[in-house]
Amino acid sequence: MLEYNLEFVNQKKYEPLKTDNIPNKRTVIFTCMDTRLVELLPKALNIKNGDVKMVKNAGAILRNPFDSIMKGILVAIYELKAERVMVIGHHDCGMSHADPAALRQSLLENGITEETLNTLNHSGIDLESEFKGFNSVEDSVKESASVIRSHPLLPSYVNVHGLVIDPATGKLDLVTKG
Repeated sequence: MLEYNLEFVNQKKYEPLKTDNIPNKRTVIFTCMDTRLVELLPKALNIKNGDVKMVKNAGAILRNPFDSIMKGILVAIYELKAERVMVIGHHDCGMSHADPAALRQSLLENGITEETLNTLNHSGIDLESEFKGFNSVEDSVKESASVIRSHPLLPSYVNVHGLVIDPATGKLDLVTKG
């Protein structure tokens, strides 16, 4: 990858991608980090470099209104002129039916000690809720959109929409309109 990067820079392949930091489409997209969406999602929405701010995590799950995802969304709105938020989950997501107990076992098998897990638990970090997945991607998208929509610092002019994309075809379905 670094060899390619050197060639990319030396041959000035970045030139056609130049833009500023204000999203042309005044939109923030909060979506899943799934590898199938890296190229598919922008192409399915006709998004080009510079069009949107993109924030990602596992499952496009937002449960805590004061975590780093929400901070990114608020910065995009207040500092970078975004006026719309799109929460986009997807079918066949790795976080659907995620099993925190299986994750805990995997942590232990990979050298994380029971003592470390107990320390986290006693520090107020609940691995069960942190790594809980979802059964319905539509319901999960609605929940994440609701957390954003209900945020006390979200300006009233910002619309928050929830969508689900098919990672095989790129077809988008609207599940909640803001």
